[in-house]
Amino acid sequence: MYARKRGKSGSKKPLNSSLRKTAPEWTDLTAKEVEKKVVELYERGHSTSEIGMTLRDSQGVPSVALVTGKKITSILKEKGIAKEIPEDLQNLMRKALKIRKHLETNKKDIHTKRALQLTESKIRRLAKYYSREKVLPGEWRYKPETAEFIMRE
Repeated sequence: MYARKRGKSGSKKPLNSSLRKTAPEWTDLTAKEVEKKVVELYERGHSTSEIGMTLRDSQGVPSVALVTGKKITSILKEKGIAKEIPEDLQNLMRKALKIRKHLETNKKDIHTKRALQLTESKIRRLAKYYSREKVLPGEWRYKPETAEFIMRE
């Protein structure tokens, strides 16, 4: 986004899977079993992205949304155990905290200062999106002091 170096490469699902509306017939688990597995893995401490990868790699579930008709986060919200701050926002906040800790010991590291600016702008942009979509409260703002407190919990 901020540099002209990197392209759009990355893993993508096969073309026909994006058109798919139902789960493939070779999946063994039912929707109830997948939901139970999602809750079990979340209670063990896995993040939502780790849950999706674990189910894909070890259980043979290509997509939780295709099997259950719901995303992992909506399953967790139904059970009442989802965190109030989304995972991607938490990861960015954790990254910003690590950068701040690095800058405390290396005050003249100008490249890292720029990386902190970029990371915090991503956090603010994502927070604005989540407050617009009513995932976060409307008055929620990112503050480094409160982020450190939130990450400890």
